[in-house]
Amino acid sequence: MLKRQDLYFIGVLLILFLPFIFSSDLLKLYEKFNHEHGLITSFIKFAILATVGELLGLRIRTGSYIQKGFGIIPRMFVWGLIGVTVKVSFIIFSIGTPAFLEYAGMKGASEALLGNLNTEKVFVAFCTSVALNLVYAPVMMTSHKISDMHILSYHGRLKALISPINFRKIFVNLNWSVQWNFVFKKTIPLFWIPAHTITFLLNPDYQVLFAAFLGIMLGAILAVADMTDKPLEHKTN
Repeated sequence: MLKRQDLYFIGVLLILFLPFIFSSDLLKLYEKFNHEHGLITSFIKFAILATVGELLGLRIRTGSYIQKGFGIIPRMFVWGLIGVTVKVSFIIFSIGTPAFLEYAGMKGASEALLGNLNTEKVFVAFCTSVALNLVYAPVMMTSHKISDMHILSYHGRLKALISPINFRKIFVNLNWSVQWNFVFKKTIPLFWIPAHTITFLLNPDYQVLFAAFLGIMLGAILAVADMTDKPLEHKTN
């Protein structure tokens, strides 16, 4: 059952996105800026949308969108950086995978991915998604989990952004049962590979936007996945 906080949350999202739906001028301005400054918009879109996903996960986990020590601002910054890597990875895999398919004997794979919707384009998009999610996604998800635990160890303070990450301690204390059995083995083949197959069927200017909306799902999945994880406490001398 929806509570008042849920209505506020939905209201903020509507205020954020409805102007782009009803104003063609604003939408054209976004499209122009996105085309010319893809890395900047990737940072902004993931900083907002993936954090929204984490807030949804927090709501599912605790019953509230806000929790002391959660660290919304540090998380937004981390998601923004991840958004930049997503844009870079899309460029690399959308060019590299068709090139590999051509090397392996499939003629015209690069042109197929950029052409009209047909069986060949779907196949190349699927292969691109598989390559992306088997090579890039596990590293990205693990890196996010490490940064997440680092932020929690500083109780969500901005100091976490300028403090060294104790990679060895956090890596050892990761819940690998959840990370492997749920995040990797289930979400990658059952959700992310099909979802990113659709992503690579889209116009390149809209791929990161679609991925950013998927970032809502990513944030929620990763937040719910660590329901049993315990944050590391930061010790000061």
